Amino acid sequence: MTEDSGWKHSDDPHVVITAKGMRAMAHPVRMQLVGLLRKHGPSTATKLAAQLGLNSGATSYHLRQLAAAGFVEEDRERGNARERWWRSAQRLTVWTGDEMADEEPDAAVGFLRSVLAAHTLTGQRALDAFETMPREWRRVTDFSDLILQLTPAETERLAGELWEVVGRYRRIDAEGPAPEGSEQVSVILHVLPDPSTTTEGETR
Repeated sequence: MTEDSGWKHSDDPHVVITAKGMRAMAHPVRMQLVGLLRKHGPSTATKLAAQLGLNSGATSYHLRQLAAAGFVEEDRERGNARERWWRSAQRLTVWTGDEMADEEPDAAVGFLRSVLAAHTLTGQRALDAFETMPREWRRVTDFSDLILQLTPAETERLAGELWEVVGRYRRIDAEGPAPEGSEQVSVILHVLPDPSTTTEGETR
């Protein structure tokens, strides 16, 4: 997941997260590091630390943990003897969820808490900048939510259809030039069964 996250419907180069991967990403800083590398391309621990308000030692430690889990890798074309460069190993992390949540519930919850923290931070940053945004971008900023009455099968179909729509649009290419007039737009989709009305799949 993270800021480049998705369901199993995507055809983009991706990694299907494992229990080991969930445990590695169950830390908000690691979630943010992967997000920054996917959004902006390769970087160093020093530059990433400055963006996150951390020291480079802590950032280097988290990058090594992410490398051990296969989420990031050293960019040897940019690195030198004095400083290592890092890049994301994939453009997307795919959550398939159901079986892993049964087998590793603690790891799944820890991972999803980090995802939610990253999403909350993204929304907060957009809101902090709202007053100074150009009018055309303020007009299209949307924090909507809806309550639907759905079966599990309908909910799965809805999520798939939403990702099909999102997939029609241009994904960020951190290495390539951005089209004129375009900006990065975060699209965050939450499909959340209401815990007050569901228990073990049954409606009260």
